[in-house]
Amino acid sequence: MTTHVTATREKWLEARLDLLAAEKDLMRRSDDVARLRQRLPWVPVDKAYVFDGPDGRQTLADLFDGRHQLLVQHFMLKPGTEVGCKGCSYMADHVDGMTVHLAHRDVTFVAISRAPLTEIERFRRRMGWQFRWVSSYGTDFNYDFGVSFTPEEVAKGRINYNYGTWPHMGDEWPGVSAFYKDDASDVFHT
Repeated sequence: MTTHVTATREKWLEARLDLLAAEKDLMRRSDDVARLRQRLPWVPVDKAYVFDGPDGRQTLADLFDGRHQLLVQHFMLKPGTEVGCKGCSYMADHVDGMTVHLAHRDVTFVAISRAPLTEIERFRRRMGWQFRWVSSYGTDFNYDFGVSFTPEEVAKGRINYNYGTWPHMGDEWPGVSAFYKDDASDVFHT
């Protein structure tokens, strides 16, 4: 059991102001990190990715749905599995309510998994989710964006995940990728 320190109101206020100063410092550092993230260079996406979705085959550019920004949840649902990753599912439980807000900010959301579309649709219906979810089955998409790993990579015991080297713990990991499509329909990983 945790023991709690008791104090006078004045001592509490002093400690609270110290905490407030630390919170403000953390917020400033977070703002600095956000500026670094915004200054990341964009990488042109030259590969022609095609996905299976409820509306048929769609390219990466098609997934933007007329908007300039695309937010992709790399949802861990690989071929032959009945249910998705618990963490990915928790995140997905909160997506339907935010898609309208993203759309008002020129952002389209889509989940992408390696499982075939029939398996995705079965799980999506079971969970009651309405957001768009497409299949990258048979493509290199999730491999190219560092969230799925080949048997050869797995056999090495270390994988390149989140732009660093990690001890192997599976052939799929979760991730989020952001893309931008300019007015000439060129797509960039941002």
